[in-house]
Amino acid sequence: MKVYLVRHAVAYERDRKRWPDDSLRPLTPAGKRKFRKAARGLAGLLPARSPILTSPFVRTRQTAAILAAVAGGKVVEGRELAHGGTPRSIFELLKVHAGKNVVLVGHEPEFGRLLAVMLGESKPIPFRKGGAACVEFRARVAPGAATLSWFLPPKILRGLR
Repeated sequence: MKVYLVRHAVAYERDRKRWPDDSLRPLTPAGKRKFRKAARGLAGLLPARSPILTSPFVRTRQTAAILAAVAGGKVVEGRELAHGGTPRSIFELLKVHAGKNVVLVGHEPEFGRLLAVMLGESKPIPFRKGGAACVEFRARVAPGAATLSWFLPPKILRGLR
């Protein structure tokens, strides 16, 4: 099973007046534009029509929608991927999709912690906005059982064709 982790693209800065509920904060126009380019590069690395599981936050749903438009795949929301989600809850989500390749779209610092747990590392591995990683679970989906296939910042993804 391969799991692709994608951090949401660049969103507006937090502003309690505009978005009292931070889950409603959207991507910036530049964030959308840059991620469309990154998604084209990322699409070449993804298996066709992989399910795209996303946090219910607006910025992650927008990122997932851009990726789905470019790469295909059905977008499904998962509360486990929202801010505050734990590696344990995400592993439970992955077990539901066992044997399938899946794309996860989420947030920092959760994804940095999740990637570390997947690889059996103790320190979080930070993601840049719009960056992505691929890990592979060969036998079972469990902490420390993954192998890192690649980890790419958005600038590299935008340069891929």
